[in-house]
Amino acid sequence: RTTMKSLRFISAEAFVSNAEFARRNLGAVAHDLFPLLFKASYLLEQGEVIHDLVENWPLFDFNMGKLLGATLDCQEDLSHRTCSVCLESCLTGLRDYVLNQSSPYMKKLKVVDLTGIKDVEVQFCKCKKTMGRWARTQLLSKLCSELLVYLQQAQCNPGTFEISINVLIDLFVTERNYELVVQALLKKCSCPLKICCVAFRSDNLTLQKFFYIIKLTDPSLLRKLEIVHNVHLEMEHLEILFNSIHFPLLMSLTLPARTFNVRRFTATDEQMLSNIGEKMGEMTQLAELSMSFSILTGRIQKLLSPLKTPLKMLDVSNCSLNHADMAYLANSFHANHLEALDLSGHDIPELYPSTFFKLLSHCSSVLRSLTLEDCNIQDTHVNMLILGLSPCQKLQELKFIGNPLSSQALRHFFTFLCELPMLKNVEFPVPRDCYPIGITYPIDDASLCRFDHQKYERVAEELNLILLQANREDVKASTPLFGSYDAAVQETNNELGAYLIKSFKETLEKFTTSFNKMS
Repeated sequence: RTTMKSLRFISAEAFVSNAEFARRNLGAVAHDLFPLLFKASYLLEQGEVIHDLVENWPLFDFNMGKLLGATLDCQEDLSHRTCSVCLESCLTGLRDYVLNQSSPYMKKLKVVDLTGIKDVEVQFCKCKKTMGRWARTQLLSKLCSELLVYLQQAQCNPGTFEISINVLIDLFVTERNYELVVQALLKKCSCPLKICCVAFRSDNLTLQKFFYIIKLTDPSLLRKLEIVHNVHLEMEHLEILFNSIHFPLLMSLTLPARTFNVRRFTATDEQMLSNIGEKMGEMTQLAELSMSFSILTGRIQKLLSPLKTPLKMLDVSNCSLNHADMAYLANSFHANHLEALDLSGHDIPELYPSTFFKLLSHCSSVLRSLTLEDCNIQDTHVNMLILGLSPCQKLQELKFIGNPLSSQALRHFFTFLCELPMLKNVEFPVPRDCYPIGITYPIDDASLCRFDHQKYERVAEELNLILLQANREDVKASTPLFGSYDAAVQETNNELGAYLIKSFKETLEKFTTSFNKMS
């Protein structure tokens, strides 16, 4: 892959390509060249040079997203390279910036922003070893704790204690790194490197630990909160969270599966839901809301109507929405602003076809991502879907896995998809005619892989040929049977698996004990 580089950048690459030479001559480099040298070092994975550049950083701020993003000197965006060598060198360089008393540069650094790093599936770095969000959280917390211990034991320059650098980071906390992160947050006031949590994700945590750590993060700064796997947060806990903690800057909220279940609602629960809606209404920045796998039948209006600002992203997949919910969404002020929408797990053609197309028409001018997995979309519905999607000229991503569509219908649909100018990513189902006759939808996990793989490959080739003939090589078409790539799950899947096995074992033991008592 060739990218445009200026003569300045080519010179910077030449300078840093000899690590020993570059490190020896760093003192003679002009301040304004440090960002250029940093990106060149990152591109060439020169860990030692990266470390020394950060250790001697002469500027007021250090913003990873801006430093690695596309620039006039080098158009390639490196912010999605989570190269372990580069990131570890960067963070240890930051620690040594505080400790280095002989640096020729005056210490001006006030803000380090690590939030611009993007975790993606395919890495282009040579070492092929990534440092994901969880590992970055782990390493920064460890370095902060080690730094404090060192400062307390060693004879340091008094000026070292006056250094105060805000380190903006997206924290990812699980049971495994919980204690380390808590210690770093508790000692934030004493540490020259001050962790400032901009986004927080928690998996595999008890509620007690979640409530404790979320208060330590300084929720007034939080812009994104994700409570995802194995945090057993139910509606009453969510009400306590919103009543006890204010999130004035929160823009994005993800709640775990089964937070709400209206099937067992009492009058008290109805009031609780209203209170939660009102509290979300006080979050004037809230633009993204994900509450998949909750049962919200008939309650969407109660939850969303108090919001003062329109939502740009809404995930209500597998939430058992009824016609009243869909009618509210189609007619609400959110409809004209939705850039990302997930309605997976709802029988759209059967339950509310016209209301869904009304919602689609309202958000068509801004919609970028649409997910309709397991929605019972059949061959007879494809023409209507084409009609509904035609105005969605900004659509970049379409996911419709798990729908009973034939290979013929898919070919027809792909011919239309070529006409959507911004489309980049399509996730399509295994054609129905690749499965044995009589297969029922939604397909259970046991039957998911029992299809004619050779026939599927032939159909997939035909669909890619349709894209190719329309000069749409820019569109990636795939069938991820077990869901899209999730960087966080990928990074912590061993811990997640162990947690699930432990939970299953505990459930089995309780069942056995109860059974023995009955016997």
